Amino acid sequence: MIRETIVTTQSASGEPHVAPMGATLVEGGYLLQPFRPSRTLDNMAALGVAVVNFTDDARIFAGCITGRHRSWPTVPATRLDGAVRLDLCLAHDEVEVTRMEDDPTRPRFFCRIVHREQHAPFLGLNRAVAAVLEGAVLVSRLHMMDPERVDREMNYLSIAIEKTAGPAEREAWDWLCETIADHRARAAS
Repeated sequence: MIRETIVTTQSASGEPHVAPMGATLVEGGYLLQPFRPSRTLDNMAALGVAVVNFTDDARIFAGCITGRHRSWPTVPATRLDGAVRLDLCLAHDEVEVTRMEDDPTRPRFFCRIVHREQHAPFLGLNRAVAAVLEGAVLVSRLHMMDPERVDREMNYLSIAIEKTAGPAEREAWDWLCETIADHRARAAS
């Protein structure tokens, strides 16, 4: 099973990095597979720790993918030195790398959970959040997807936005739509 999460890492010089990532559940922890090149990969390789954050704020996912994000505040992790977590996450798992399998495209980091903490209650599912997550995946793959397929899928996802989105989900959706339009304008010129 893959959980859509926000992974936070920190560079050796102390600079936090926030990135959306699917975290695959494995016995005792997670398999994290950042693409090359990425700051997440560099930070995990250097320090051997990360934090898997759970949030229902769609803006964080869309903001990271589109570059239209604000500064997502982080705070030091509870137990792991050199790790940070999202300040406003619902919960987080602090993980340490137990094994890395190198790969030219997507190294595999096997991580064990060192500490788990809950910060706020999960108040239920919102279909618009799921639509933004799916839209963010599409936007992250614009360079390799057929534009007609992107349009079909975004049109379908927009139904959930129209029916269930609050202000945060609408803002995130707008960032995704603007990014698609910008990508197509650049491709046309």
